[in-house]
Amino acid sequence: METVATLDRRETGAAAAVAARAAARARIDDDKAMLKAAADLTRDLNVPKPRIYWADMLASAVIGYGALIIAILAPSLGWSIAAGVVAALALYRAESFIHELTHIKHAAVPGFRLGWNLIVGIPLLTPSFMYEGVHNLHHARTRYGTAEDPEYLPLALMKWWTLPVFILVAALAPVALLVRYAVLTPLSAIVPPLRRVVVARYSGLQINPSFRRRPPEGPARALWHRLEAGASIYAIALIALTATGIIPLKAFLIFLTVTSGLAVTNQVRTLVAHLWENEGEAMTVTAQYLDSVNVPPPALLPMLWAPVGLRYHALHHLLPGLPYHALGTAHRRITAALDAESVYHKGNYKGLPFLVGKIARSTMLRR
Repeated sequence: METVATLDRRETGAAAAVAARAAARARIDDDKAMLKAAADLTRDLNVPKPRIYWADMLASAVIGYGALIIAILAPSLGWSIAAGVVAALALYRAESFIHELTHIKHAAVPGFRLGWNLIVGIPLLTPSFMYEGVHNLHHARTRYGTAEDPEYLPLALMKWWTLPVFILVAALAPVALLVRYAVLTPLSAIVPPLRRVVVARYSGLQINPSFRRRPPEGPARALWHRLEAGASIYAIALIALTATGIIPLKAFLIFLTVTSGLAVTNQVRTLVAHLWENEGEAMTVTAQYLDSVNVPPPALLPMLWAPVGLRYHALHHLLPGLPYHALGTAHRRITAALDAESVYHKGNYKGLPFLVGKIARSTMLRR
């Protein structure tokens, strides 16, 4: 849904220095040698492997839903919490394939979009239309980091309290999605002004509160309506079955808690996916890369909090069409081919604590 935070432009000397560095980064020219090397070294890696996509997604979903059932039926609180953590992480991995759906050619992995929506997207109330048609704008050369980017806010230049608000919004996402599909969807079908608001403001996984989505057209419109209807029927049924006692309230609350944990994990990952230091200027591809983050091995925890290739987010901004299973190989090739002074190495960071500390220190400079 949306995160609302106000950017105060009054700056201390230290904060002004951060803003100055951000402005300088926005003016960086493209490093043509790096861009050419990245493209040349990875040409053979651009084909998605359907077996990997299906096996990974299905295994993640089975583990996630299985752990969710155990969390609901567990005889003790401790076992319920442990199973809930496993469920949240596994379902987070399964849900993260929505990112791949926005980049791969669907004919390359037949049936995957439909299968993912039926197994993951609709049950978790995040059907693929909420990302397709939105995320691609984040990769548009002239939109990244601007007011027209649905997935960007200058978080590093905002007040310190915007970070906990940013996370809190994600914690409430499961309830917001239930309202969106169980209440707003059927109401908006008969109230045209409400429908325009729902489409523009509540139909994308975005963090920029000023972004307004355009209505879908052509084949995308038909797909949107089918997926939205499916999610609406599911949300209404879930609430009705809980209200009538068919689904125990405990089970419903555990489901909401697990999906809230999933959403918070993703929001923390989003918090460190970029440096968030751009104030609206258009940026070159190299500048976008330097404003983005890779967390490569030997760090191990990114496998959990940045799954499905998201640990290579900066590399992804260089090569957005590269399938997730090829990003590790691509990173190793590029790292080995480019010398230590290459811009490429400046996009690599140690891990989550360092990145959270970096953005937190930046916001603390704001008075």
